[in-house]
Amino acid sequence: MLAKRIIPCLDIKNGRTVKGINFVNITDAGDPVELAAQYAASGADELLFLDITASHENRSTITALVLKVAKEINIPFTVGGGVASVEDAASLLQAGADKVSLNSAAIKKPSLIGEIADRFGSQCVVVAIDAYLEDNHWSVFLNGGRIKTEKELFSWAKEAQDRGAGEILFTSMNHDGTKAGFANDALKILSKHINIPVIASGGAGEMKHFADTFLLGNADAALAASVFHYGMIGIPELKSYLKTKNIIVR
Repeated sequence: MLAKRIIPCLDIKNGRTVKGINFVNITDAGDPVELAAQYAASGADELLFLDITASHENRSTITALVLKVAKEINIPFTVGGGVASVEDAASLLQAGADKVSLNSAAIKKPSLIGEIADRFGSQCVVVAIDAYLEDNHWSVFLNGGRIKTEKELFSWAKEAQDRGAGEILFTSMNHDGTKAGFANDALKILSKHINIPVIASGGAGEMKHFADTFLLGNADAALAASVFHYGMIGIPELKSYLKTKNIIVR
């Protein structure tokens, strides 16, 4: 079994790290450069840097901030938000990102997944999927959870894999910010549908939730924001706890 990964998420708006509940009620959570350095020093396995309003406002991610963050860390770093072309991906990777995350642009133009994978390799391409469960159906949303699409979680994840995605980042909009645990039932199904790593996102509130998503949801990595930003869970303590549950971590 591969080691499970712990990934703090830095949601960025106007150059600041922010956090919301169910994709709304956004509050300030600190300076992204300082937080990135702290997470790298405390044992985070990777970071996700996401410009949460880039797609909605139709602008590209702020590359200058990516450069600053990349200089402060020595762990893999994924950047997303407004990545709409191979050129966008190239500029972020050149600025120091190890991977790019595609969400809305991949839904609007699925061939973009393969275009970026062909140029930089599948290992550089993370397809992020925001989905909402209603009447036993996981509907996929774009533009930061603002617009419902015709796509369904499991079939879209499989298509993204087939087009060249190296990882799937699944955020349950039902669970996001609730601190009630990850969407483990859906994650377990997702892990059976595809054979690339699945990152769980949305719902972390306590250390047990991380163990559950690895053991029950079969997630390969777990992503969280506010529990780390506000010091509710320390990454060294979390990794020690996971080891007591016989979960392999780095």
